[in-house]
Amino acid sequence: MEGTIRCKANYVPLSPISFLERSAVVYRDRLSVVYGDHVNFTWKQTRDRCVRLASALVLSFHIHRNDVTF
Repeated sequence: MEGTIRCKANYVPLSPISFLERSAVVYRDRLSVVYGDHVNFTWKQTRDRCVRLASALVLSFHIHRNDVTF
């Protein structure tokens, strides 16, 4: 949008995490993943599965935010 000033009302940069959170709210019941005839996930289910995976990584491998491996 030419001539528009970027502010919180009209511009928010998306990270993968903020995209997932926003999609889970805005498109809650819409399909996010379709694989074959038996795998269908909504955006809410995809977000919940990602949160569970992140929790499992923390509990099992003690991986936390900003951890890096060399």
